[in-house]
Amino acid sequence: MGHHQPHEESGLAADVKKATGVVAEKCYQCGKCSAGCPVADEMDLPPSLVMRMLQTNQPENDEKILRSKTIWLCLTCEMCIARCPMSIDIPKVMDFLREKSRTEKKISSNANDIVAFHDSFLLSVEKTGKLYELGLIAAYKLKTFHLMQDVAIAPAMIQKGKLHFIPEMVKDRGNLSSIFSKTIKKK
Repeated sequence: MGHHQPHEESGLAADVKKATGVVAEKCYQCGKCSAGCPVADEMDLPPSLVMRMLQTNQPENDEKILRSKTIWLCLTCEMCIARCPMSIDIPKVMDFLREKSRTEKKISSNANDIVAFHDSFLLSVEKTGKLYELGLIAAYKLKTFHLMQDVAIAPAMIQKGKLHFIPEMVKDRGNLSSIFSKTIKKK
């Protein structure tokens, strides 16, 4: 009898499994994740379909996933995990898929504004240690050129103390910058 070489898994599902420990094959397509997802209606691929596409192990499906708007819309609210009979950590999968999409420069043009907001949010936290709303808004508007959008509501927000001109800073930002340098790959 000949010895068989162990079959080496490849494709996006294998990458997901290796990076996150999540096994796409565990999903039996009950659809509860998609039914409970608060943003599923906005997604081009509902979460259950992403899981199914991963299971097919077809390069064209892997490509569609990485170029989808879905991976950027996921709120990581964990409603899907709470509803999943198999407790599949879809938010962890989406997080990995976002990073892979970014690394491979496959971000959907439909997700540009979402990605700009995401990057602006992280920049705000990286610089101040907390969310600095005015800085977040300024960075987002500069990235997207939506300069005049929402201008009318700014005075009321400032008056109510919702927007501050000077950011609050956390005390130990050195610790924070080490976290960012270990976890966030510079674009």
